[in-house]
Amino acid sequence: MRHFAIALMAFAAAASISNRLSGQDFKPDWQSLAAHDEAPEWFKDSKLGIYFHWGVYAVPAYGSEWYPRNMFLKGHQVNKHHVDVYGDPGKYGYHRFVDQWQTPEFDATEWAKLFKATGARFAGPVAEHHDGFSLWDSQATPWNSVDKGPKRDLLGELTEAIRAEGMKTIATFHHARNFYGHFEGMVKDYPSANENEETAILYAQMPAEQFHQMWLDKLAEVIDQYQPDIIWFDSWLDRIPESYRQEFAAYYLNAAKTWDRDVVIVRKQEDLPLDMSVLDHEKSREPRAAEKVWMTDDTISTGSWCYTDSLKIKPTRKVIHALVDTVAKNGIVLLNISPMANGRIPDDQRQVLAELGEWMDVNGEAIYATRPWKAYGEGPTVEPEGGFKKHGEFLKLEYSAADVRYTQSKDGTTVYAITLGWPESAIQLQSVRVQSADDQATVQLLGHDGTLAYEVDDQGQLTIQMPAIAADDLPCDCAYSFKLTGFELDAAE
Repeated sequence: MRHFAIALMAFAAAASISNRLSGQDFKPDWQSLAAHDEAPEWFKDSKLGIYFHWGVYAVPAYGSEWYPRNMFLKGHQVNKHHVDVYGDPGKYGYHRFVDQWQTPEFDATEWAKLFKATGARFAGPVAEHHDGFSLWDSQATPWNSVDKGPKRDLLGELTEAIRAEGMKTIATFHHARNFYGHFEGMVKDYPSANENEETAILYAQMPAEQFHQMWLDKLAEVIDQYQPDIIWFDSWLDRIPESYRQEFAAYYLNAAKTWDRDVVIVRKQEDLPLDMSVLDHEKSREPRAAEKVWMTDDTISTGSWCYTDSLKIKPTRKVIHALVDTVAKNGIVLLNISPMANGRIPDDQRQVLAELGEWMDVNGEAIYATRPWKAYGEGPTVEPEGGFKKHGEFLKLEYSAADVRYTQSKDGTTVYAITLGWPESAIQLQSVRVQSADDQATVQLLGHDGTLAYEVDDQGQLTIQMPAIAADDLPCDCAYSFKLTGFELDAAE
């Protein structure tokens, strides 16, 4: 009966969505949707957001957020672990973890304040991962955090708390993979895991057309109930029929007009046209400055996106250097953290967030509301091309004071040269050529009082003299911002 009820709700939702699109500004076709400004000014200015892989998969806390798939994959290490610890996946399916997911230590207000102190301008959860479990009050699926598990509207609590801190909100969706590539073919060897109609919904064991409608219904619920400023999609979105993707976009953009807000749609690969969405690079970055604003989602750890009992956290310098490189190339960082199932954010992750916040307090002027300069940077460390396929090489990158990244104020009057280490001697900016300087031209080190001495040679090359500062008195760690004002600058050829 529950399965039939869900199907009836999906039919009603489909009719409702179609009716609400009638007569609206945005039509469900790419030509109409192209009128949307894919990267509004607030988004270009934001530079840093935080999201988090927090869900049922954090209960076993083993392997990665792909536990619900890999536990059914015979021969996989996760499958062996599951059999050893819990028994046969057919008898102890993923759905058994749902009611074990309790969140006694979760405090949305405390989380939001932590994100704000980190320097994030937007934040929000993975609203639904590949596992098919929704973190909101859903009528489209019985597998949601209000009806099961935590018995709390996690997305609702977070949205309210994040907005109370003056930040924008993001909701990320990975649920296309629930049907395509996640449970697809995985549970066939364990029919008893799929023993009733309700469990079949979690494992996406249904006709494709029914799944596509549920995919859309879930998005419509979140749009209507929580009005997110950003909706972000994981890959495999291309497996969802084009008409459903168009219908989602039209529904979201028309709703945003009624809210009088500029919203953002972020996608990976080639899943949506770039004249109405923003490109995301997973765990990777552009090799040079891009004309269009882009995003990278990367995680605070060196491995899994969700919490596991063996998770290793990156040193803060890796996070800061990636942020600086991204912003210099016209990008925005979406940083993932990994809370424990019970709602606690581990201390080692909190330490990185606190140190990132301290750095942003000093250097935020060189990051927020900036735009790429004529040259994005210089130095011996070069980011690889190839995107996600080379993400392991990005993790290995080690920057030094010889690596410099540039940003500029929106009005173009100020340029920031950010060194990715503390220069021990004078800095000669290889990419900068001074065309002229007015009487008020100055070089400053953010976080340090006064101005710095500088020289300009006959070729216009700028050399900055370093101040005598003891190591314990440096204005910050990891990267240092030199503010150039009153100069007419060009990039070296």
